[in-house]
Amino acid sequence: MKKNKRDFLRLTDFSAGEVDALLKRSLALKRRWEKGLPDRSLAGKCIGLIFDKASTRTRVSFEVAMRQLGGSSIYLDPGTTQIKRGESVADSARVLSRYLDGIVLRTFDHTIVEEWSRWASVPIVNGLTDLLHPCQIFCDLLTIVEKKKTYRGLKVAYIGDGNNVANSWVEAASMLDFSLTMACPKWYEPDAQILKEAREKVKGRITVTQDPYEAVRGADIVYTDVWASMGQEEEREERLKTFQGYQVNANLVEKAGKDALVMHCLPAHAGEEISAEVLESSRSIVFDQAENRLHGQKGILEFLLKTFQPQRSQRTQRVKRKE
Repeated sequence: MKKNKRDFLRLTDFSAGEVDALLKRSLALKRRWEKGLPDRSLAGKCIGLIFDKASTRTRVSFEVAMRQLGGSSIYLDPGTTQIKRGESVADSARVLSRYLDGIVLRTFDHTIVEEWSRWASVPIVNGLTDLLHPCQIFCDLLTIVEKKKTYRGLKVAYIGDGNNVANSWVEAASMLDFSLTMACPKWYEPDAQILKEAREKVKGRITVTQDPYEAVRGADIVYTDVWASMGQEEEREERLKTFQGYQVNANLVEKAGKDALVMHCLPAHAGEEISAEVLESSRSIVFDQAENRLHGQKGILEFLLKTFQPQRSQRTQRVKRKE
């Protein structure tokens, strides 16, 4: 039943060639949208959005993406479904696979999306976990290609917390031809296992330092994210102290390449991880980047859903239940 199913739980679920093809297709979809040309490649398809975490860009961009491709979406608040009352992932995934053509999950522990992937017979998309945010980085690559014509040979400097966004940047650098330098305070580096595996794949292209000025030297892209992500609110005051000196401001950006562009995945806390001056500057492509969540995810959805044909009449895998 799962023979032709593809999931997108992490960027490395796609090959480098597939990423390139999807970037090209996403850009073409955007150009068609700009010209007012309709697309109906996902007509009759419907995805479910299951979000344990609050969302603005991810939810709206996926819902609009499906509509622009001729399909539809259903937002499933876990608090108003049987999931909250303890229905297992195995049961929920198999039932929803009978109704939907794909499921987007936004949750905490990454093992949750892996379990949905195991049991669902339709494509699963990781809309964000505490470990990874692959849709964000794919769409960021789309923005870089749009602005710089290519990502190849560029230097990306990531400044701040080694969070899920940072981890997905590490995975991107492990498979694509660009260099990544990350400046993070001690104990706030990217996930050690993800970093280890990436460095084994591409020796010398991924660097981690504690010096943001060293990180941005010669960079083509300067990237940052909030210092306290969702679920880390209790650490906020401690993090504000720890991350002093890691703000992306005019002094830091001056040390980057002369044509360097500034990116932030939003929401931004102007005056903390990025200065208001830089956020609103001519170097900032933050809001172009946010728009491209829509167009990049259209490419992802089309790729996963267009050729996938659910076979819901077949038997699903059964769970061996404890007596």
